Amino acid sequence: MRKVAACLMFVCLIAGKPLLAQKNVSGNVSDAETRQPLPGATVKAGPSRGTTTDERGRFHLNNLLPDTETLEISFLGFLPATVRISDLEKSPEILLKRTTFTADEVIVSATRVSDKTGMAYTNVTAEAIRGQNLGQDLPVLLNFTPSMVTTTDAGAGVGYTGMRIRGSDATRINMTINGIPYNDPESQGAFFVNMPDFASSVSSIQIQRGVGSSTNGAGAFGATVNINTNEFRREAYAELANSYGSFNTWKNTVKVGSGLLNDKFTVDARLSRVKSDGFIDRASSDLKSFYLSGAYYGRKSYIRANVFSGKERTYQAWNGVPEAKYRNNREGILAFIGRNELNERDAQNLLNANPRTYNLYWYDNETDNYQQDQYQLLTSHTLSNQLTLNVNAFYVRGAGYYEQYKDNAKLSSYLLPPVVTGSDTIKRTDLIRQRWLDNHYYGTTFSLDYNNFKKLNLSIGGGWNQFDNDHYGKVIWARFASTSESGYRYYSGRGLKTDFNLYAKAYYQLSTAFNVYGDLQFRSVDYTVNGTDNELLELNVDTRSRFWNPKVGINYDLANGASVYASFSVGNREPNRNDFVDARPGAVPTHETLYDWEAGYRVRLNRVSLNANAYLMDYRNQLVLTGAVNDVGSSVRMNVPKSYRAGIELEAGWAITSDLNWNANVTWSQNKINNFTEYVLNYETYEHEAVHHGKTDISFSPNVVTGSQLRYKPASGWELALLSKYVGSQYLDNTSSADRRLDGYFTNDLRLSWKVTPKWVKSIEVIGLINNLLNTKYVSNGYTYGYRSGAVHTQEVFYFPQAGTNFLLGVNLSF
Repeated sequence: MRKVAACLMFVCLIAGKPLLAQKNVSGNVSDAETRQPLPGATVKAGPSRGTTTDERGRFHLNNLLPDTETLEISFLGFLPATVRISDLEKSPEILLKRTTFTADEVIVSATRVSDKTGMAYTNVTAEAIRGQNLGQDLPVLLNFTPSMVTTTDAGAGVGYTGMRIRGSDATRINMTINGIPYNDPESQGAFFVNMPDFASSVSSIQIQRGVGSSTNGAGAFGATVNINTNEFRREAYAELANSYGSFNTWKNTVKVGSGLLNDKFTVDARLSRVKSDGFIDRASSDLKSFYLSGAYYGRKSYIRANVFSGKERTYQAWNGVPEAKYRNNREGILAFIGRNELNERDAQNLLNANPRTYNLYWYDNETDNYQQDQYQLLTSHTLSNQLTLNVNAFYVRGAGYYEQYKDNAKLSSYLLPPVVTGSDTIKRTDLIRQRWLDNHYYGTTFSLDYNNFKKLNLSIGGGWNQFDNDHYGKVIWARFASTSESGYRYYSGRGLKTDFNLYAKAYYQLSTAFNVYGDLQFRSVDYTVNGTDNELLELNVDTRSRFWNPKVGINYDLANGASVYASFSVGNREPNRNDFVDARPGAVPTHETLYDWEAGYRVRLNRVSLNANAYLMDYRNQLVLTGAVNDVGSSVRMNVPKSYRAGIELEAGWAITSDLNWNANVTWSQNKINNFTEYVLNYETYEHEAVHHGKTDISFSPNVVTGSQLRYKPASGWELALLSKYVGSQYLDNTSSADRRLDGYFTNDLRLSWKVTPKWVKSIEVIGLINNLLNTKYVSNGYTYGYRSGAVHTQEVFYFPQAGTNFLLGVNLSF
């Protein structure tokens, strides 16, 4: 770890020193049709140098390396251009042509930020994703981005995966796909297992840390992830991608595209299958998906229709490994069996399983089964040279269940009468139940964008959506059959959530070097729940929230490709379904508020780039687990008055030579609750006992997170990459107790790729990936709960071990 930090500091020192260079380049960028200057156009020179044009469309780049021969010029709504530096000496004017083929970027730009926003963000390209995409899920592919921690239930990156950014989990990360909100409105989570192999359709991703732009969907309390799948490809293509690896992991992908038809239409399609046995016992995954997109590019109008679907069947592995089993403590295992009253079958399973791969479940069909179909209609209309109207619509249909075998269950818990056989009355039986979700999610987003190409960029927009979700349970088999009929639902609850927002955001160029950014959003949320829940409790939730979310930022361009920035943002967020449904009487939680302060420095030199960002995320009434449970034993979240996250994020890129590149990042942070009180249930009195801990660490928030990618090209077509990740220790709850903590871990992956371009095919690429090269035994996730019986305190701890050394090997053909 110290070596990684030392290397990063060395890169920082390099970034602060001028490199020997000989070229100075100037020019101006204009609209080829109107000859008006294009302020804010991007000018790139090599891997790290770049600038933007000023209000007159001018740019200057000083001290370029002698081997820099070309510049890449781009501007939203115009075709990009590559210009030879030698040609600028003859004519410094660069003319860009307008095009509707960049309308995909115009639509997604409303949800994205730039260097002029004053916020911390990372752009991930399709090329970067493609080089790692061998079947593992999207969070794992983003593992090396700043402040990112990932985990997976099955232990090998396939199936249920999760991510945390700055310590915030997926329920606090705003996620959009082509500007359309993706988070489940009730739980607020983002379930990547419902989008298997979606990475194969991604054209770009932007991760905004902190409140971010959060234009559509729930408020971001840790980060925003904007995914774009829309990509214009002029030429027809076909791609086959197949991979195989440890734990019998397979990925098969077919992609085809028509290219530009009749100078106006494109069609793109993908079909995928991912299967894996998983590292954890029986933690198998069988995932299928497709993606279909058609686009029309008119002279002033653009229309794209996307249809994509994912169907998942995963064996449940969400219970983890008890601490005594993980540490192979037989005495502790026997004590766990006794106090949890495990039957003989489950006790033998616990005693005899591998400590790192143990799974509580044994029933063959203990599976999660869900299908999610998504429909998107995206449109963009050029009203004038300065005005663009974007109107989009979406519909998401989701339905599925998880199935469980329950031993000796009470018939009364399923509203079933006892079974009478002769003189015997049977009140308990083994049974199989299914718990269902059946939802409809639909809505629209819209924006009117104004760009006068001089000083002002303005966007006014909003969105409306409604989520209609049924929760119900069925008993599909019982050893002793009761009186229920086929299709009988022992509980049924309905949730209806309506979300509406309006926003206005603007960039204004005060001077050549100084710009300001402002954003004001109004959000209205109405939510009702009725019926009964899985514990047969009556549901009666009717709540309304109104939020104002302002954001301001400034950016100042310094000399030699450097800039400084600062921003302040406010985010408000409503509680989720469980917060309302599971709340104790008289303790219904209120909404949370986040005040996010960000400030940073960016520099782009010839071979070195550096981003340094400092942040303070100041929470009011943050919802956290305190150990309290309701009257049926469900854990509940409660508001804590004050808490915060404060840290420094460093990103560095160094083109050491033309064949050797290093990208690294490190986050140092403190994540604290100012005064935390734990509530422990005493089962003898059925009362909660308060334990005051004072200032504590927020759970799942390591103080140090680093990522490193060292890439070397030994020969044409070959690349060798060492991918390293360090995650510091983190607590499982908010008590800062040493016995409820995950140890820090340091992992290394090795990737080797070889790409050739024979005459009979566009390209052949072979990718080999060795994950966890040094076979580190580590745990990336877990949970804990405690209780008392009289004076005796019991704390249960469970871990999710991750796989040791394993491999994936893929072959990609492009035609």
